[in-house]
Amino acid sequence: MKKAELVEAVMSAASLDTKRQAESAVEAVFDSITKSLSRGEEVAVSGFGTFKVTRRAARTGINPRTGEKVQIAAKTVPKFSAGKALKEAVA
Repeated sequence: MKKAELVEAVMSAASLDTKRQAESAVEAVFDSITKSLSRGEEVAVSGFGTFKVTRRAARTGINPRTGEKVQIAAKTVPKFSAGKALKEAVA
């Protein structure tokens, strides 16, 4: 499902009058999650899952083309853990 399809689904599920209203709702959710994660906060949606920020340590990798060892820098990345209800719905 792409973003446009998600907007359509939200519009029909929430009985909204226009796509613009649904798109605003979807954007608001994404923006709220992004802002919370950028502040280092965890976002837990009951029954769906948890978004959190984790730190990846620096490590040595190998360039697959040349076999040369390269240093990969440490970085902070978002992580999603699916909730129980989501896991059961997919299984």
